[in-house]
Amino acid sequence: MDLDLNKYIRTIKDFPIKGIQFKDITTLAKVHAPFKESCDRIINHFKENGITKVAAIEARGYVWGGVLAYHLNAGFILIRKPGKLPAATISETYDLEYGKDSIEMHKDAIENGEKVLVFDDLLATGGTARAACNLIEKAGGIIVGVAFIIELTGSLNGREKLDDYDVLSLVKIAVEE
Repeated sequence: MDLDLNKYIRTIKDFPIKGIQFKDITTLAKVHAPFKESCDRIINHFKENGITKVAAIEARGYVWGGVLAYHLNAGFILIRKPGKLPAATISETYDLEYGKDSIEMHKDAIENGEKVLVFDDLLATGGTARAACNLIEKAGGIIVGVAFIIELTGSLNGREKLDDYDVLSLVKIAVEE
């Protein structure tokens, strides 16, 4: 199948704040055919890379991340905001437009040399995905790719922060400048 996945993505104006055009992928996930196809496209792109772990960024990344890990015969790693994981963690801090944020994963999530696919639902500025890659590499993992459902193109330049990696985005949406 070769569905137009973009038609399953709903735009919600002024959410979570005025001026934001929120891209809602729950409308893609709730219909079997586009959800399956989005998973299949990512799996087919990366299936020959010897992936041993899929690392997904909370929260919507988990919806696809577990499916990808299962079909790639890989383990699954949760990447979360600080203070949400129960065991010892390592963290990575990254810049936001106004300030900083951090993400964490369990210290023992990755063994040295493991091949990791990073997944998040949306690529905008690339800050979160880059921080996830840095975190995994700090733990000894090797990034084999970074996958997204949506990539916002234009002035955000998120892909540039990930130019060291094989980046796959299924839907590209131009951002109004």
